[in-house]
Amino acid sequence: MKTILLATTLFVAASVSTFAQKYTNDKAHSKLGFSATHLMISDVEGEFKDFEVHLTMTKDDLSDAKFHLTADVNSINTGVEARDNHLKSADFFNASKNSTLEFTSKSLTKIKGNNFKLNGDLSLNGVTKPVSLMLVFNGSTINPMNKTKTYGFTVKGKLKRSDFGVGANFPEAVVGDIIRLTSNLEFPVK
Repeated sequence: MKTILLATTLFVAASVSTFAQKYTNDKAHSKLGFSATHLMISDVEGEFKDFEVHLTMTKDDLSDAKFHLTADVNSINTGVEARDNHLKSADFFNASKNSTLEFTSKSLTKIKGNNFKLNGDLSLNGVTKPVSLMLVFNGSTINPMNKTKTYGFTVKGKLKRSDFGVGANFPEAVVGDIIRLTSNLEFPVK
């Protein structure tokens, strides 16, 4: 009897893991961007060029979807090399000490239609805090170039840089405390 129970348990566990779909974002068609207010009159935009997002799910309705993002802080790009170097310094991200930005989702809750609330933990500059983001499932399609099914998402949200000790010596009148995040993601089925 114990042998049958053990065999059944192993079969069920193997079946669940077999059906879990794991995807990695298509780097050529994905972006991890941000913007911050400068001098209270304009926005400066940037992005992390080197990042990877893993999506795991077993259900088409996304009810069990999990997202895990890692980004290399040293890949920050605002279009101005001097500013990028300053952002990597101890004044802001302290990239020599904390080179990885990481987000791990904890829950995904459907709001309406294709709109979801994505909750998770963000680790940045040596600090980990919970954040809530808005996720839009843009749908799926067959890529005509390679005949691969591809899923598309847009993720947006806001966070306070002060919560993560980023730019602590810079007043809000110089660099806004609220950082707006926008990420566009494509996940091809391989």
